[in-house]
Amino acid sequence: MAWTLPTAVFFGVIGLMLVVMTIWELVSPTIPRRGFLPLTTTRGDRLFIGLLGSAYIMLAWVGLTELSLWYALGLSVLFLVLTMRFG
Repeated sequence: MAWTLPTAVFFGVIGLMLVVMTIWELVSPTIPRRGFLPLTTTRGDRLFIGLLGSAYIMLAWVGLTELSLWYALGLSVLFLVLTMRFG
């Protein structure tokens, strides 16, 4: 995999999110809830599902299109935000 700027930003933000989520969990423990996902999830579960889906979006984008990775990054962020908020 080539370390382009969008790829570096993507993985840098993932690391930052993991640190922020750890601090948030220590300060305010999560309460499981149901959203559009077909299971009861916590914040950590939704983050994991969102990150996994975002990684698949990035891989599919690289494998199936020649368009800029910035579009894939935007789509991945949108998917992650929607999963965290409504998942």
